[in-house]
Amino acid sequence: MEQRLRECPDDEAAWGAYGDRLRHRGDVRGELIRLEHRHAHARPADRDDLRHRIDLLVEEHRQRWDAELPPGVNVETRRHGFAVQVAVEWSEQAPALIEQALRGRLVTGLRIRAGAEAADADADYYGDEPDFDEYDMPLPPPPHEAGALAGIDLGGLAELSLAYFRFGDAGAEALAAAVSDGRIETLDLRHCGIGDAGVTALCASPAFRGVRRLRLQRNRLTAEGVRALAGFERLEELDLRYNPIGPAGARALVEAPFAGSLRRLFLYGHDVGDAGVRVLANAPQLPTALRSLWRSV
Repeated sequence: MEQRLRECPDDEAAWGAYGDRLRHRGDVRGELIRLEHRHAHARPADRDDLRHRIDLLVEEHRQRWDAELPPGVNVETRRHGFAVQVAVEWSEQAPALIEQALRGRLVTGLRIRAGAEAADADADYYGDEPDFDEYDMPLPPPPHEAGALAGIDLGGLAELSLAYFRFGDAGAEALAAAVSDGRIETLDLRHCGIGDAGVTALCASPAFRGVRRLRLQRNRLTAEGVRALAGFERLEELDLRYNPIGPAGARALVEAPFAGSLRRLFLYGHDVGDAGVRVLANAPQLPTALRSLWRSV
């Protein structure tokens, strides 16, 4: 049942059957599943009372539920009382903590946060705005330990965030080796110092073929990196803000196999230049709503 819920978290029938099993075993989360199901289908007049009962149940038992995870692992998102997304701050102990956390019953989402020392280094390095070289490319960020990622089995995840964890191309290549089963649908790599080589490594990995939501804001991508994104054939949301991809990058976007499936595209006019704006505004491959947006830029 738990494997089914990891793979299909919106399966209400599976949750109902799992709740029955939990109640039979004396786990109060079975009752929570029942109450939250009733709340979702209740008349408006009954919802406040059900919500109050749910909140009391969670408040009473949350600390005990969270104790199922190792110290140093924080719960970011819950479902029916179970941790489904967790966060770990990077340190020498982080790989071991991550492996323990991913053995949680229904954990399918992970955020690895930069450690305090690395965050201080980033703040000293960047200040209010990042420094750029003479080609308007962001300068290399303070390095984070990249190779350690390759030793962590991140298989089974549906959502992975490494935002602000500045590991560069070497880290992206290590990440490509750390994911094996291709279940990840949301990949957040904002402010990671990744360039074209790193994106190319990720796109070449079968493990990331299922990504639907990709966030690459403030990295080091050029048009070459955008061309590599063609490997993400199922993309629906893409954030490329603050990457100097230029008009050639805009053309690569509209030629990508996912262009017709994009529902959200985050870019600024200065990322692609006036010529790039015209490319996006007149690309028949893009959905009508996206073309209309670019015509107004």
